[in-house]
Amino acid sequence: MKNKLSIFAALCGLFVMIAASAQTVAACREGLRLCVELILPSLFPFFVLSALLGKLGLPDMLGKRLAPLGEKLFHVSGAGCTAFFMGLLGGYPLGAAYIAALAESGQVSDWEASRLLAFCNNSGPAFFVGALGTGVFGSVRIGLLLYTVHMAAALLTGLLFRGKSAGSGSVVLPAPPLPLSKAIPEAVRQAVSASLNVCGFVVCFAVFTGLLDAKGLLSLLAGHLAALTGQSLPWCRALLRGLLELGGGIGALRGLPPTPQNLALAAALMGWGGLSVHFQTLSLIADRDIKSAPHTAGRLMSAVFSFLISYVLALLL
Repeated sequence: MKNKLSIFAALCGLFVMIAASAQTVAACREGLRLCVELILPSLFPFFVLSALLGKLGLPDMLGKRLAPLGEKLFHVSGAGCTAFFMGLLGGYPLGAAYIAALAESGQVSDWEASRLLAFCNNSGPAFFVGALGTGVFGSVRIGLLLYTVHMAAALLTGLLFRGKSAGSGSVVLPAPPLPLSKAIPEAVRQAVSASLNVCGFVVCFAVFTGLLDAKGLLSLLAGHLAALTGQSLPWCRALLRGLLELGGGIGALRGLPPTPQNLALAAALMGWGGLSVHFQTLSLIADRDIKSAPHTAGRLMSAVFSFLISYVLALLL
């Protein structure tokens, strides 16, 4: 029955795209432009660097030093603790790609990787300062403030997902580090694959939201939401777009003043990441027995923490 419903939904989507071919092409073009101008420049270098560091054996090296901190804070291994910092530095979905690489090399178990996904797949400083701070609110200071909130929310989420000790699950010995001559080609190949996955989902959701916009459904839903919540129509449009795709949601905030409500919404959207990021994460862990439910729960918790912390800070500052 579920398969029949999926086929029916896919066919409906096909007919809608045929009927609105001009809007489909325009939305696809916009998604590709977003990939070329923002996604690839901000993510691809980090993908290469993170993969290279993994191939050269940095997680195993740092993991031994970070083991006491990881066990004390999050009940994870030292290698797992490095994923927390890499995720906060690189941005979506670098944390998921890094965790998948750790699991593939045997430096964390699939069980630990599932828990790491809850709080280690985060947005990075480049997006906060460049796209959100400067691009939306015209202030680097606001971008840095919201990034600090994002880090605090990730830390709180990690503490909630402490669970059992890192000793649970089975971990095989990590793969030996590769020489630089072999590590660079492998890192580039892995980064290209991850980047294509990300861009594919960004374009897919850009088309989906573009068609919703073209048919007036997004405006209709935003109007009902505005009537229920008392928030402005642009605020509700940004919320709905951000639930689906982060870039579109943040872009919809352009022109809005940095009020406590708007800053809290921006922080929450960055914490949630959008369904696009969730599907990107699924694509990166598809080859392993890594559970995706902790990632969804963790992103929801991060969104709630981010909203509350940023709202209170905006009122105080």
